[in-house]
Parts: sequence; structure tokens; C-alpha cells
Amino acid sequence: MSDGELCSILTEKQLDGGHANEWLGRLNAVTREQVREELSKPAGVFSLERLTALVSPAAGDLLEEMAQQAHRLTIQRFGRTMQMFAPLYVSNVCINSCRYCGYNCKTKITRVQLSIEQAMADAEVIADEGFRNLLLVSGEDRQFVTMDYLCELARRLRGRFSTLSAEIYPLSEEEYRQLFAGGIDGITMFQETYDRQVYAHYHPAGPKRDYDNRVTSPDRFALAGMRRFGLGVLLGLADWRLEALALGQHAAHLMRRYWRGQVSFSFPRLRPATKVGTQWPHLVSDKEMVQMMLALRLCFSDAGIVLSTRESADLRNHLINLCVTSVSAGSKTNPGGYSSRPDASEQFEVADSRTAGEVAAMLRAHGYEPIWKDWDAAFCAE
Repeated sequence: MSDGELCSILTEKQLDGGHANEWLGRLNAVTREQVREELSKPAGVFSLERLTALVSPAAGDLLEEMAQQAHRLTIQRFGRTMQMFAPLYVSNVCINSCRYCGYNCKTKITRVQLSIEQAMADAEVIADEGFRNLLLVSGEDRQFVTMDYLCELARRLRGRFSTLSAEIYPLSEEEYRQLFAGGIDGITMFQETYDRQVYAHYHPAGPKRDYDNRVTSPDRFALAGMRRFGLGVLLGLADWRLEALALGQHAAHLMRRYWRGQVSFSFPRLRPATKVGTQWPHLVSDKEMVQMMLALRLCFSDAGIVLSTRESADLRNHLINLCVTSVSAGSKTNPGGYSSRPDASEQFEVADSRTAGEVAAMLRAHGYEPIWKDWDAAFCAE
């Protein structure tokens, strides 16, 4: 399938701003009986009709039943384990002007780019806390965060971490192959919003303005050999129900074509950030986010469900037993924040400030085993 064909599928199925009312009408027309019918079917099987029913307003009154099914399915597929990971921000320099981000290039903040040695210092702190699963994060700045930089950093980190993934700007397939060869085996790429009109509004300038380049990036990193595909939208930019439909359709495409990899969903909600406004037309409530998480779990039995420190400690404590499979802990969203540069500006404010040890203790209290090491590359040797 070509990049253009994938974009057409997403446009046809989710139907961007020009067709939003049509899909909202379909969602509002779903009845309680239709939701119950979907819940009577085997859990974990995707269809657009099923996901439409489960994210509809009518399903909001059946969250308890959805939660019970999602919990049972998650335990069946993943056991009582919880993956632990930490983000390592290497740069907050960015050439994009995203309206929701603290790294907006037009915002005057304390910009920091970590050298390899500085990044390793942060990584040592993270490793000493027990983590062996690391996520590298950067702003979009190809002049500093180059392929050579990332590959060399990955080579150095491999001595301390068994699993490395990255959340960076879109790359070519060949560049993703370089990262994979260098030791990075997973990529997270949030589309932010699948609504093209909304996307254009929130990305007025910079390379990130290219919607198609971003939405087709998961195909490129899957073709490059990456084993883990992280998807998500920034909840609060557009109607969450429409975003859920597009997210599900995108995931289904990747699972059909690249069945060797694992798809995971993240649910980042807008958080306060430096010089970022507070008025958003589509803020998502706790209940709505939970409905979205449950609906996707009931459509994708083997997908990872990620819950980050964007959410409060109290909410995370309550959501652990639903369908979550992976959590971050002790996170710093500023480069150098773990060791040398606490003054560097954050991408957003963390809501759960507990240490990794405190989060691990909470998980054990809920009957889960914290897993600090995902899997070892040696098991995937050809």
C-alpha cells in the first residue's frame, strides 16, 4: 500500500473536518442495545462498527461492563505484569511552532541540547533507579539531533538498557533502518490529531506542518524493521470520539500489514506548558479518556496500553486495574533534568511526580509485578 493510499483510507474512514458531522451523527445514533450487542461478541476483535459503538455516547452508561471485560482480557493476554519505562529528553530545541507545546520555536525558554556525555549522565540516573526500558525524546532539530548522534547514543546506551525506543521527528525509511541497526527497536509517533483542518491550525509552521509525512511515518519505521509501534493523539485538540476511530483504523492497518510488530496506544491529554494557552475546545474528561482506553482494548486484545505521568497519581492508581500494560515513572520532561540541567525548560508539567520506586510499590500493592526490562535483543537474533 502506498503512502497516498493509506492517507486516503484514513480520510475516508475517520473523515476529517469536512465530514466530521456525518460521523458524529453516526456516533450519536448508536443505541444502548447496539452497544450491548457488541459487548456480547468475543472481546479483542476490531471492526470499525464495533469501535464506533464502544466510543459512542450510548456506551458511556456501560463503562462498568466494558471495564470488567477489558480487565479480564488484559489479564488473559498480559498477565499481572506492568512494563516500566522512563523518558530521556536529549534536546528541547525545535524548529516547529506547535501551538500546544512548550518547545514552540517562537517561545523564549531555556533551550538545552545534551551532548552524548550529558545524555549518558541522565541515563545513568535512570538506570540506577532500575529501568532497563528507555524512551529517547527530542524536539525537531536535525542539525543537532542527527542520525550519527542518535546511533552513537544508542550504541552507548545498549550497555545499560535492554530496550531502546525513540519519540522523535519523522524520518525516511532508510534513516529508520539506521536507527534500528544502531540499537533502537521501537518508535513512538503521535499524529496529534487525524483531523486535517485542525492539524493545520495547530501546526502553522515548520516541518511538522506536513500531515501526510507524519501519518505515513509508522509505515516507514515498520518497513525498516522496528518491532514496536507507538500510536496516539493529543487529547484536547479535536473530538476524541473521531480521533479514536481514526486511531483504531490506523492501528488495524499496521497490524494487518506488519504483524510481527506490536502496536501500543498512548492517551496524552493536554497539560500546562510554558506560554501555552489554557482555552481548549475539546478537553477530555477522566470518564471520556477511560471510555477511549477501554474501547481500544476491547478491539485490540494484544495492543499495549500506555499511561504516562501526564496523569495524576490518584488517577493512575485507579486506572492500573483496567487495561493498562505500561507506565512511565519518575519522569523528567526537560533535557538534563535527571542530573545536570534542572533549569532547562520542560515540554509540559508532569502530574505524577512519584519516584520510580514509589510507583513500583503502588503496582505491587495492586497485585502487579513491575517489569523493568521488556525483552532482550538477543532473543530476536536472526
